[in-house]
Amino acid sequence: MKIVFMGSPDFAVPSLEALVENRFEVSLVVTQPDRRAGRGRKMLPTAVKAAALAHDLPVMAFGKGDRKAVTEAILAEKPDAVVVVAFGHILREPLLSTPPLGCINVHASLLPRWRGVSPVQYAMMHGDNWTGVTIMNMDKGVDTGPVLAQRAIGINPEETAGDVLDNLAGQGADLLIHTLRDLANKRIESIAQSDAGAVYAPKLTKTLSAVRWDRSVVTVHNQIRALSPWPGTTSFLGEKIIKVTSARPMSFLDSGKEPGTVLSLCDEGVEVACGEGSLLLTGLQVPGKRPLPVAEFLRGFSIRCGDTFCS
Repeated sequence: MKIVFMGSPDFAVPSLEALVENRFEVSLVVTQPDRRAGRGRKMLPTAVKAAALAHDLPVMAFGKGDRKAVTEAILAEKPDAVVVVAFGHILREPLLSTPPLGCINVHASLLPRWRGVSPVQYAMMHGDNWTGVTIMNMDKGVDTGPVLAQRAIGINPEETAGDVLDNLAGQGADLLIHTLRDLANKRIESIAQSDAGAVYAPKLTKTLSAVRWDRSVVTVHNQIRALSPWPGTTSFLGEKIIKVTSARPMSFLDSGKEPGTVLSLCDEGVEVACGEGSLLLTGLQVPGKRPLPVAEFLRGFSIRCGDTFCS
């Protein structure tokens, strides 16, 4: 089966690797352009481009103004299917309807819940106990196409969004291979999505980072987990901004103290009052420095009982 692959970040790499390992003919890889990153602001390729070049696959960038050229290049390949994983652009006609098996998307949620670009993070922020991957035929909407296959996984209460995405990347790659084989052998039929229960997960921004200590300990903990590793969660302690890199619920009982108040300190963490219950901060970071376990962080930063974190 001849495939054109479209994707960019780390999440997409296992799907590309699975296609290569399972001897699908990947005739072209399309990805976002190289971008400056890191302290040196060097031009770096996407994770997908790096993986494609490692397998000697032809790569094409899809930047601003490249839509027509990319569409023509893909159609010239005459692929059986176009596989799209976390690509970052909405596909349009004639690309959507030309491949015989369609444009196949690997999406990190159990559609129709959490359509959009940040499904795992929003699922975790809203306290979902389950997530999963969906393989679907793409249409002109945003994650509204008919479903070909789904696989559910539970969300461990200690996992971060990064942990869950790593798991789903592998699960999605495996399910993709099974789905493509079933499509080729006409052993699968798509099922139209219902809009009932559909929820949209927009792009993450740093405006979500401020910890709202007036919320319950479970809600605050979910925020910290969901926004790790990016954009992270932050709080002011006096005039200092501190990143909270890891935490766990300490108590579900009302402490009687103002939300954000430091209740206790130990080598394991800093206990902070929430609107309901208290949270043990186990990893902290000063912006620009490396994240540290609390015991090490406190050697160079003073936090005392009665101090108050605020949004």
